[in-house]
Formats: sequence, C-alpha cells, structure tokens
Amino acid sequence: MFSFIKKAWKETDKLLLLLCFSLSVFGVLMVASASHRTLEDGQFLSRDAIVMIGAMLLGLVIAMVISFIDYDLIFKLWPLIALGSVFLMLLLLTPLGVAPDARPDARSWLKITSSLYLQPSEILKIGFIITFSYHLSKTHNDLGSLLNVLLLCLHAAIPIGLVVITGDMGSALIFALMFLGMMFVSGVHWVYFPAGLLAVGAAAPIVWYKVFDNIQRNRILALFHPDDYPKEMYHQRQALNAMKNGGFFGTGYLKGDFTQSGSVPESQNDMIFSAVGEEFGFIGAVLLLTLFVLLAIRIVQVGKRSNNFAACLLCYGVMFMIMSQVIVNVGMCISLLPVIGITLPFLSAGGSSVICLYLAIGLVLSVHRSSQGIHYDSYRYARIALES
Repeated sequence: MFSFIKKAWKETDKLLLLLCFSLSVFGVLMVASASHRTLEDGQFLSRDAIVMIGAMLLGLVIAMVISFIDYDLIFKLWPLIALGSVFLMLLLLTPLGVAPDARPDARSWLKITSSLYLQPSEILKIGFIITFSYHLSKTHNDLGSLLNVLLLCLHAAIPIGLVVITGDMGSALIFALMFLGMMFVSGVHWVYFPAGLLAVGAAAPIVWYKVFDNIQRNRILALFHPDDYPKEMYHQRQALNAMKNGGFFGTGYLKGDFTQSGSVPESQNDMIFSAVGEEFGFIGAVLLLTLFVLLAIRIVQVGKRSNNFAACLLCYGVMFMIMSQVIVNVGMCISLLPVIGITLPFLSAGGSSVICLYLAIGLVLSVHRSSQGIHYDSYRYARIALES
C-alpha cells in the first residue's frame, strides 16, 4: 500500500495542487478575517471559515480520486452527467429551491438540510465543460459547418437558459464566457464570432426589457450614472473605499477598518477581494491575481501536453471557468462591472463552490496522468494497491 501511495503521489501534478492549495489557504485566512467580527466569546473561527477548511480538505480528496479515473470513461458517461446536472437545476424550480434574502427571485440554492445548501449551477459548470468538450471533439473536423455551429450554440443555450430561469444572471454570464472561450480555442471559423456579436446586439433590447428585472437594469445603469443610483452602488463604493484605505502595502491582517467593521457588505463572499486589497494592499492584490494567472497557465500546459483533443478542451474549459469568475468578480469590486453575485474562486465563502472547483481540478489531474502514459483503469489501481 505504501509503495502504491508513493507512486501515485509521484505521478500527481504537484505544482497544480500547490497553486490550488495556496489559494485555498489564503481564502480561509481572508474569510476568517472578513467574518472575524461575528465571533462570539471563546470562538476561534467563524462558521464560514470552518466550512471553507472542510470544503478544502474534502475537495483535495475528491480531486485525487477523480485524478485516478481515466477521462475517457468520464467522457463516455456524458449522457448521465448531462442529465444529472440538468436534473439538479430543475429541482430549483421546486419547493427545494431557495433564494438569498437580498434576491428572493433568484432561486439558486437547494436546501438539503436546515444548515446544508447546494448550488447546482456549480455542478452544471462541470457538466457543461465535460459535455461541451466531448461535443467539440466530435465535430472539430467540420467546425466550419453552419449546422455544427448551431448545434454547439444550442448545447450552450441549455445551461444558460436554465440559470436564467432560476434568476442567476451572473452564472449565465460565466457560462457564456466559457462557451465563447472554448469555441475560440477549438478552431471555430472566425466569421461566426462577428455574426454572433450581431445576433447578441439584435437580441439586446429583448434581454434588457424581457429578461432583466428592475434590480439588474439599475445595477448596470448605476455604473454609468453612479450618483443617481446610490443604493445600487453602495457595495462597490464601500469596496473601493476599503481598497483605498489599504493603500500600497495594506493595513495588516485583521486590521482593516472597513473589513473588520463590516462596512463592506458580503466582504467574506462576493466582495472578498476588497478585504484582500485593504489588509494586504495593492501588492497583496497583485500577488493574488498572479497566483490565478499561474494557475491558468499550468492548467493550459497540462491540456497542451495531452495528445487528446477533447482532454485539451476540457483543461481549457476549466481554465475559462476559473478565470472568467476572477475577471468578473474583480470587475465588480472595482466598479467596472455590475454586482451580479459571482464568487472569487477558492477565496469566497461557500462549501459547494470550493468542492466543485476541486472536482474540476481533479479532471485536469486526470489529463495530466494520462499525458504521461501512466493512466490505469480503476480496477488495475485497486489491484496494485492490494498487491502492495
């Protein structure tokens, strides 16, 4: 058994795991800081921080387990993966679906128990990456075909439509960015992109008046007329004030005036980047973003080393998922984008999002093992373990 574990660890992409673990540890520290004011006497860590630690540890185990599963088997299971992730989204339309207090119309959480919630859109992202990578790989020899491109668009429209129906416009944007990124790297003819842009422009008035509600429209308008929408801009103004207070080097851990006083709403969640900027300053924020860039580069490297087109696209999909969320979340915090409820990967409080991130990383680790020619099926691994 020991020799099997040693061999398995040797074959693991340790740099990828180190980058993810570093981001998770920093995330735990920042969530602990942002929620420090809620501690009661004798309490060392907040519930959010404890959940983050548990999710990180469970996520690492899940990533390692997934890494031993041949990605070819995962692709073969695409119908079950698609049906399962869609089924979970449809459950949001039942009494099991619940919404945040601030957005009663956004039913984005499944209530499992009184204290346990699941966000199906996070699982849907993983399902989309797997199924869309497989779909692209099956049509990559004829991606100039209008029919194939339309079918790919229909494929992406299903998850986007599901999250729109549940009121989660932020996740819809992430799915759209993932779709565009994966279409681009797969080699879809460039002429379809300006054509798609024209289609989006034509549909914009319908989306604005028929899909967006007043809250969503006001949040977008607030970016251009902030003085006319003080309520909609409150989160972002407080986040910017916190980061300005941090200056270049930051105020120090647990010493941010805005973060520790709770002046920034959702500072442990969507606005956690403001806590980083305040307590670790501009330098800390840049170093954090550098870690994300290094993670993205590493994931792409794993994909490029694979001799399988679908596996390569899978890695790109994971990269686009993570970096789209980083760009949108940071854009929200610095008032370049409206507040749309997108978390910062590995940092924002929430167990299901962290676990799903590690599930995606497990897929990348599986591609890494396979690219080295050392991937065995699960039964062979079990036999090796027993013989050891």
